[in-house]
Amino acid sequence: MSRERARVRLKSDTGSDAGSDTPRALLPELETTIPRCDAEWILGHVLGVGRSELYGRLGGSLTDAQLARVHELAARREAGEPLQYVLGQWGFRRLELLVDRRALIPRPETEILVERCLELVEGLNAPRVLDVGTGSGAIALAIAAEHPGARVTGIDVSEDALALARENIGHTGVAIELSRHDVAEGLPGSDWDLIVSNPPYVEAHELVALAADVVEWEPDIALVARGQTEALVRGAATGLRPGGALVVETSERGATPLQRLLAELGFEALRVTRDLTGRERVVDGRRPR
Repeated sequence: MSRERARVRLKSDTGSDAGSDTPRALLPELETTIPRCDAEWILGHVLGVGRSELYGRLGGSLTDAQLARVHELAARREAGEPLQYVLGQWGFRRLELLVDRRALIPRPETEILVERCLELVEGLNAPRVLDVGTGSGAIALAIAAEHPGARVTGIDVSEDALALARENIGHTGVAIELSRHDVAEGLPGSDWDLIVSNPPYVEAHELVALAADVVEWEPDIALVARGQTEALVRGAATGLRPGGALVVETSERGATPLQRLLAELGFEALRVTRDLTGRERVVDGRRPR
C-alpha cells in the first residue's frame, strides 16, 4: 500500500466517542490496519512505557498530541516502514539504540555474534577490537559496554551510517572510536585482538525472497554482498595479532564456504555458532600464534 493511501482508520480525531482515546479502545482499532504487537509498541512508545507496563494503563486517556502521534506512527507502519524505524529506537542487548534508514536494524542473530565475541576476549584486560561495517554501532557499542576495558574501533564505508553511530555514542554514553574506511582497501591498523563483522551477505538474486520492509527500507549497501566477506577475511589474516580471533556473521548458506575460506588462509580453532532456530550463523577462527 502506498504511503499516500496508508492511514489508520480510527474514530475521528478528538471528536471520537467517549473513552475512545484510551489504549483499551485504540488497540482493537489499530489492529484493523497493523499487527497488534506493533500497535502495542507504538502506544507504549508514545506513552513512554514498555509493552508490559502498557497493560497497567489501558484505561488512561491520551492527550490530543499523543493521539496525533499514535496516528502518525501507525500510518507509517501501515505503509510498510519497519517498526524499528517507526519508533526510531530499538533494544540491542543492554543498550537502547537510535535506529533509522541510515543503517541496518539490529537483530537477535547479531546479539549472538556479540556474545561469542565477549567469550573470545574474556580474560583480556584491554583487548583491541575492530568492528568492520559498524553501521549503527550496535556491535561495537555492545562489546564496549559489556567489556569496559575493551578499546573498540568501528569502521564503515558509509558516512550516513557513521553519523548514526556517532549519535548512538552520545545516546548510550559508551565510548568507541569511529572512522570511515572501505574494507576493499584492506583493514586499518594491525595487532587487533579481535576483528568482528556482520558484513553484507545477501546475494543480489536472493533479494526477491526477502521481506518487502527489508528490501524497500534498509540500506542496500549494508545488505547485498559485493565481495566484502572475502576482503574482510583476507585482511584479518594479517591484521590480527598472532592468536587473535575473527568473528563473522553470515547466512546459513554461507557458513560452510566461510569456514573453508578461513581454513585456506590458515585460521585455526574454527567454530560455528547456531542462532536460536538452530541455523549456523556465526563463524570464528584464530590466527595461528
